Amino acid sequence: MVPFSFGDQQLVALPEGALWWPARRALLVADLHLEKASWFAKGGQMLPPYDSLATLGDLTTIVASYAPAEIWCLGDSFHDIEGCDRLPAAARSALLALTAATRWTWITGNHDRMVVDRCGGAVVDEVVVDGLVLRHEADPGDPRPELSGHFHPKLRIRVRGKLVARRCFVATARKLVLPAFGSLTGGLDAGHPEIVRAVGRVAEALVPVDNRLLRFPLAA
Repeated sequence: MVPFSFGDQQLVALPEGALWWPARRALLVADLHLEKASWFAKGGQMLPPYDSLATLGDLTTIVASYAPAEIWCLGDSFHDIEGCDRLPAAARSALLALTAATRWTWITGNHDRMVVDRCGGAVVDEVVVDGLVLRHEADPGDPRPELSGHFHPKLRIRVRGKLVARRCFVATARKLVLPAFGSLTGGLDAGHPEIVRAVGRVAEALVPVDNRLLRFPLAA
């Protein structure tokens, strides 16, 4: 793990796409988009119905490794407001086990703002924790240090003539955007104008690899 400084806090970007906050023993994830496949299925586009199980399985593995005291989900945890109701029994059981084992907080997003039953945990629109603002979508007008999600950033680069895409964190001095943690989420190019508008023109993509944190300046 390679920690980096943000907002006077030491944080660790994990290769799995989560953020570890050692001082608080806190794990942060964004954009789980649980039950996205079943949402598409309602409209007739059939996808393998295992995305929630895969996402929660990955999250359970990280929780077992780091033993966090608290978990923060930075919005769009469900793909729609009925997603929680559609969770298969095994996925619901996995989620209940996670929310029961930690201080779990759901931050609302644009996809799941009206969801009431989230299988345990507290629900907030946004919050300030030890000087860091936690919200779903970056606010370009807020000068405070901020952690957010929403954009699903991915870095696309050419390696030995091949185009490679990796989910990444996007960082400026005051903004840190987490990648989507969900298994069925896709991604937006890290240098996309919408991300630049939200975080500012001087940004870099952070890609954790093993025990290194690779930094790539993003052209505005």
